[in-house]
Amino acid sequence: MSAAAAAPAEADAVLTARGLTKAFGGFHAVDDLDLTIRQGTIHALIGPNGAGKSTVFGLLTKFHTPTSGRITLAGEDITGLKPADVVRRRMVRSFQISAIFPHMSVLENVRVSLQRHHGLDRQFWRPLSSLARLDGEARALLAQVGLEDAADDMAANLSYGRKRALEIATTLALDPRVLLLDEPMAGMASADVQMIARLIAKVGQGRTVLMVEHNLNVVEDLCDRVTVLARGRLLAEGDFATIRADRDVRAAYIGAEDG
Repeated sequence: MSAAAAAPAEADAVLTARGLTKAFGGFHAVDDLDLTIRQGTIHALIGPNGAGKSTVFGLLTKFHTPTSGRITLAGEDITGLKPADVVRRRMVRSFQISAIFPHMSVLENVRVSLQRHHGLDRQFWRPLSSLARLDGEARALLAQVGLEDAADDMAANLSYGRKRALEIATTLALDPRVLLLDEPMAGMASADVQMIARLIAKVGQGRTVLMVEHNLNVVEDLCDRVTVLARGRLLAEGDFATIRADRDVRAAYIGAEDG
């Protein structure tokens, strides 16, 4: 492990993993990983394809069961919890594949998330009109992500970048203390990348964000701390300048990007 991998102070940690391992048969997708995410930071998880980044996200949010290791959120051991229990503790993730409802309006998409946050998602006997009381909060969230002008549009008609902004609005509706973004810039044109980067910087104020991202320019501009994975193991950790200067990182990842 590189000298850049020194961990931040545990006192600042909101999310930690210790000895986190996920084996699929004889293959270790994540191998004895220690990870510390500090409160109020934007933290990037980077590495070449197959490094285990998305598997780590699945382990942290309980979509995968770890083979071994321990995960804590705000000091609570969440290793054995189910995904819905993690969301109730206000750790929310996005996915690489769009998770919006395309045939609902932009406003209705956010309102669905608000129903869960307000405990209304199982109260099927209530008339649809009763959900109108959520509209003000939904419109405020759309304003945060720059979609107030599209509230009544069908979600399917949004541009790709604005669909990503809508996904972020639906996650914010769950009032996350920790927000996990899985490749939020994937497949975007340059203008959309800049828009979503500005949005992440905005919504990250006062929150903790952990993001998997391949665009190193975005990582450099946005992130307080960077963790580099290679073959499921921690290769290095630090600020971007430290990571960029690390010889092992350049050999495994950034050097390959530079050609």
